[in-house]
Amino acid sequence: MTSLRRRLFVLVAAVLVLAGAATGMVLRAADRADRADRPRAGDPAVSGGPVTLGQRDRLAFVNGTPGPHRTAVTTVPAADPEGARTASGLKCARFYAAAGTGVCLRSDPGVLKQRNRALLLDSRLRVQRTFALAGTPSRARVSPSGRFAAWTVFVSGESYASTFFSTRTSILDTRTMRLVPSLEEFAITLDGEPYRAADVNFWGVTFATDDDTFYATLNTAGKTYLVRGSVSGRSVTTLTENVECPSLSPDGTRVAFKKRVLSRTDLWREYVLDLRTLRRTPLAERRSVDDQATWLDDDTLAYALPADGAVGRSDLWTVPADGTGAPRLLLAGASSPAPL
Repeated sequence: MTSLRRRLFVLVAAVLVLAGAATGMVLRAADRADRADRPRAGDPAVSGGPVTLGQRDRLAFVNGTPGPHRTAVTTVPAADPEGARTASGLKCARFYAAAGTGVCLRSDPGVLKQRNRALLLDSRLRVQRTFALAGTPSRARVSPSGRFAAWTVFVSGESYASTFFSTRTSILDTRTMRLVPSLEEFAITLDGEPYRAADVNFWGVTFATDDDTFYATLNTAGKTYLVRGSVSGRSVTTLTENVECPSLSPDGTRVAFKKRVLSRTDLWREYVLDLRTLRRTPLAERRSVDDQATWLDDDTLAYALPADGAVGRSDLWTVPADGTGAPRLLLAGASSPAPL
């Protein structure tokens, strides 16, 4: 065999191997999707129907029960979460909404690379703008007025528990469509001093009602901090350590957050921080909560936990925000809650 033929043979063989591997990946993904979409006995009933963000007294969420409406933006009556679920035709990995504005983070699989996008939605879930994402969807939030939307993605790694991970957090002005691609552009004041470092990461934005103030997690030099930020001032200031995925209460006085129990572990406890005194109150939930909790009202928090015996599926739980009471199952097979 000549040298040219030998090289052609190696090239053809390599192409066939890659094609076979790609086909295998697609078939495995299709099989997983097929199994995930098979309804199971005992799951909540879900039916397609009209869903709008202007529906009062309803709770929106991403449906996780198997079937044709898995990952669809879905609503139930807030006063009857075990009632009938109405699913839209919009499917998301992460979702949040406020004041008739929604944000949907999508991750569509491909043969070689998944396509990650953020969709800005109007009150009828119609897509107003689409933004390419640099990584896998992680967190999404909308300000109380609907003026700002924020999202966090994993650029590398798959979770905050990964040894090596990087995040990118963006803020969008939904009126002007001006996008801050990364909060890493903002000026940082850490412990009263200007701070810059190559390892800075932000995640988990939550907005105040003034259409300027926000809170988020800053990670640098192996530590996490709660920061207060200003969109107009393009700056953040650290407030306290060991705070992740903050969520501001409707009255603006407290932040719910997850606190890492031990360094270098993926175990977190849910706490509430009084922003005036910086006093921390541990909540009654004793399991590890890897989520950005949502305030259903000034007294109650909702958050996702992995469902027992169901890989890749979560349930929504609630707990009082003052440290009393006990966790209570809110919705089986659900995530990304947003009270409307």
